[in-house]
Amino acid sequence: MSDCLFCKINNGEIPAEILYQDDEVSVFRDVSPQAPVHFLVIPKKHISTLNDLQPDDAMVIGKMMLTAKMVASDQGVSESGYRTVMNCNSDGGQTVYHIHLHVLAGRQLEWPPG
Repeated sequence: MSDCLFCKINNGEIPAEILYQDDEVSVFRDVSPQAPVHFLVIPKKHISTLNDLQPDDAMVIGKMMLTAKMVASDQGVSESGYRTVMNCNSDGGQTVYHIHLHVLAGRQLEWPPG
């Protein structure tokens, strides 16, 4: 999608602090962190919302979770703990319409999030 911020990051058109990248996913720091450690895991394939997932997207969603686990370990927060969040549409807090997994860590996180 030509006007998608995250597609542009995936294509190298917009700079980001990349923590990990392969043929299926990219991981980069959030530009507006909500915790001392806050990174996003996104698929290379453009999928606008969770509602747009298809059965053949199951593998990439699993890959996103496994990548989050790996990068959390690389960032030194796997033992102390981290939160993963995927927002869907405006009431769910989604602001960029390319699915993405937030990974937040580095402090005690409150529940409910508010």
